[in-house]
Amino acid sequence: MKTLIEKANILIESLPFIKKFFGKTFVIKYGGAAMVDEALKNAFAEDVVLLNFIGIKPVIVHGGGPKINKVMEQMGKKPTFIHGQRFTDSETIDIVEMVLGGLINKQIVSLINSHGGRSIGLSGKDGNLIKARKKVIKKVSPETGAPEIIDLGLVGEVEKVNPQILFSMERDGFIPVIAPISAGQSNETLNINADYVAGAIASALKAEKLILLTDVEGIKDKKNNLLTNLNAKKIKPLVANGTISGGMLPKVQACQSALADEVKKAHIIDGRVPHALLLEIFTEKGIGTEIVREARKSVRK
Repeated sequence: MKTLIEKANILIESLPFIKKFFGKTFVIKYGGAAMVDEALKNAFAEDVVLLNFIGIKPVIVHGGGPKINKVMEQMGKKPTFIHGQRFTDSETIDIVEMVLGGLINKQIVSLINSHGGRSIGLSGKDGNLIKARKKVIKKVSPETGAPEIIDLGLVGEVEKVNPQILFSMERDGFIPVIAPISAGQSNETLNINADYVAGAIASALKAEKLILLTDVEGIKDKKNNLLTNLNAKKIKPLVANGTISGGMLPKVQACQSALADEVKKAHIIDGRVPHALLLEIFTEKGIGTEIVREARKSVRK
């Protein structure tokens, strides 16, 4: 009986959040260990299907870097990274599109459908969803002090999102699963960072939440303490002093951009925790870092 009462209390705790978020759109970036471990994959799919059935509209954007690396190596091609970003030549982009748009995308769609959801896979090319341009990185040369352009090959950035196809899918109760690739200005295929794609799509949909699954608890301070609440003003000094660096930078930048475009809140959570989505969304404390636009009292959700 005690166990049953505990389960009832969990449902009661979640009720205010279910009421608050009914009919709202959540954009979820799916990546890391949650895409590899079988138990975590199934827990993620169950979470997404549950969100959909209680009236929340999940939109999934996925990564797939480790799988791309593995397939490249199997094909005798060594992955190359410049300033932490994949150099993508014409051979690599074919592999990226095959792995992201084909293999991984359809695996996620199939997994969600197997748990009772109705999911459809897309890439940025479908329905003219994402208009992209080639990404240009400029860096000051340490030798000459002059700016130089770093060529990443067929790497893109989001220029514009046309969300009509997503609105149509949401109206009919489908769960979109989006691969972060699209066509550039010359119709060339471009590989785009999935965090930035998720942020741009959240902005275009005016989503209630942008949620990024990672392989860390969230953003931590210099003493390794989890920062459960942040706002835009607090992020800048954390970047300046190196607290936020490396792979966390694009995630935080995606969150900042989305918040500036009317997305209500952003969350960076640990995808290694089973049912991380439900724990972050439907409990008072949450499990990760919640980022808001402006300073406010320490009240989550």
